[in-house]
Amino acid sequence: MSEQFPADSVGLVTPQTLHIDQPLELDCGRTLPSYDLVFETYGELNADASNAVLVTHALSGDHHAAGYHSMQDAKPGWWETFIGPGKPLDTDRFFLVCNNNLGGCRGSTGPISVNPETGTRYGADFPMVTVPDWVRSQARLADALGIDQWAAVVGGSLGGMQALQWAIDFPERTRHAVVIAAAPKLSAQNIAFNEVARQAILHDPEFHEGRYGEFGVVPRRGLALARMLGHITYLSEDALRAKFGRELREGKINFNYDVEFEVESYLRYQAETFVNHFDANTYLLMTKALDYFDPAAEHGDNLAAALKHVTASFLILSFTSDWRFPSNRSREIVRALQDGNKRVTYSEIEAPQGHDSFLMPIPVYRDLCRAYMVRVAREVGA
Repeated sequence: MSEQFPADSVGLVTPQTLHIDQPLELDCGRTLPSYDLVFETYGELNADASNAVLVTHALSGDHHAAGYHSMQDAKPGWWETFIGPGKPLDTDRFFLVCNNNLGGCRGSTGPISVNPETGTRYGADFPMVTVPDWVRSQARLADALGIDQWAAVVGGSLGGMQALQWAIDFPERTRHAVVIAAAPKLSAQNIAFNEVARQAILHDPEFHEGRYGEFGVVPRRGLALARMLGHITYLSEDALRAKFGRELREGKINFNYDVEFEVESYLRYQAETFVNHFDANTYLLMTKALDYFDPAAEHGDNLAAALKHVTASFLILSFTSDWRFPSNRSREIVRALQDGNKRVTYSEIEAPQGHDSFLMPIPVYRDLCRAYMVRVAREVGA
């Protein structure tokens, strides 16, 4: 590893691609005849493959969770603060795997991929995917890597929902589930936020019913608005106030619709950055996967019944300022697990950053995760 990288970084990493020819039947009723999953690994798999940890990403995340893709890469993976030697997800102990989910736009099969049946990009024809679909595809990735059981499945937000789904669908393959800043299903308010974001994209004149690629355009305005709306919900009012307040860029009001407040400039920058690397059809798919997640639905809305066959131990964490997935939603999962006499540890962490707290190097948060993962490592002899 180059001295340019911090000592606790995994350094240079290279994405890998697994091609799967086995058809995948999706919850929507359609079938993917074959597909690719792009993934990265960090650390070394031990002899009996007992130290493997799956890291699952959130809505706009991908497989690049840690390290750098080149010597010139200025931006590390999205969870660099948590993955590496001596960090909570310690690569000296664990073999970590993170994949880009189906429907993504970072190499795994999704709307921008070529449909083998037509020879053109899927675009709007790519099927709807769900959290259980992702879990089934991840299980095939585990098979290909020779991993019979994950020491832990770890994720925040939509990633936490995947960790919960793993414990439900593959209890024998999930030793621990770490569910951070998540919920057992979306509230009506959350679904409403997602719908407004989707409408911004769908009504962009350059969306072309999802076939914008055929026209050589991108629905930038709609995707930018969707990102701005989403980003506001990921932050708390206190975080926005502390960072920007009502500061004016030029120190005075100009009485126009250009950027005047610093927070406006920040949101526009976030939007512009996002539209340059994310696909609009993927954004639509990911928000729908969030909306559809509801493991209790098939059990008469009884979450404890949905968790009846779970054998994993759980660590569930929430944050005081997270109003998108507030702590009471995490406590719903905790209560359901307790009702079924399952093993669960829960903590609400004081943090002002809002939903994005799960990405932040908050000391108490890091310490809790590190302590729990040390326990996991001891169990599996890592």
